[in-house]
Amino acid sequence: MLQLPHQPLQVAAVPTQGTPAREDQAGPWHSEAVCRRDEAGLFFAPSKEPTAARLSREESAKRVCARCPVMVECREHALVQPEPYGVWGGLTAAERRVVLARRRRREVELKAAASADHIAAAG
Repeated sequence: MLQLPHQPLQVAAVPTQGTPAREDQAGPWHSEAVCRRDEAGLFFAPSKEPTAARLSREESAKRVCARCPVMVECREHALVQPEPYGVWGGLTAAERRVVLARRRRREVELKAAASADHIAAAG
């Protein structure tokens, strides 16, 4: 279901099950998410949202994320899932795709370096 900007989303917009608990708390990380409050409508685009409105809404969402105590956990959740839509952990879907591409590239580089080290050690 698509939401208009600035309207609260259903709580289901933030993961409700199957997510890891925070190491420093007994409950799941998303129970502390600032977006569970009245600003949740900022995080997902309505259909056919104009570019200027989208950019403004995303910046507002990122400001909410910046003050969220579980921003890092939220971001990792969105990268691991991966979440295809919305602002999660202060990153848009496009920004998360860039982070994931960098991570994949880094993993390839590390594997190549480890392989080269193994070959050098054997020779």
